[in-house]
Amino acid sequence: MNAPTAFPDPKPVPPYKHTPLFPLGADTTPYKKVTAEGVRVEKVLGKDMLVVSREALRALSEAAFGDINHYLRPGHLKQLRNILDDKEASDNDKFVAFDFLKNANIAAGGVLPMCQDTGTAIIMGKKGARVLTDGVAWNRKLLLALPPPLAMNMNL
Repeated sequence: MNAPTAFPDPKPVPPYKHTPLFPLGADTTPYKKVTAEGVRVEKVLGKDMLVVSREALRALSEAAFGDINHYLRPGHLKQLRNILDDKEASDNDKFVAFDFLKNANIAAGGVLPMCQDTGTAIIMGKKGARVLTDGVAWNRKLLLALPPPLAMNMNL
């Protein structure tokens, strides 16, 4: 039998220390404007409402899928570069960072996606209470689960 006959003295469990998974801070993400066409502000019951057309949502989806499939944010690229420059980084750390940068370079060509094992990208959109849309596509979770070429060409 492989079971131990005696259990060693258990070590004391350290006290719980909460660490937030995603600490909030200043958003330094660079954003780009996709389009202003199909987006307007209208007064409804005396309040400004943002009205977004189906075509504006389609353009945003297409841009989001393209970006998430083919590009890393500048901050992420800088972190990978920092690993290569770090004198204390192991050879394995540098190998992984360099391989990731090579993959990012290939993906930036726009043919092969960053995630080459599945080719799947997921985007999520949230709509506030004062945002109106004229389409039903964003109310269907199907759109966000489909592979990009299929989702972009569906007329939901």
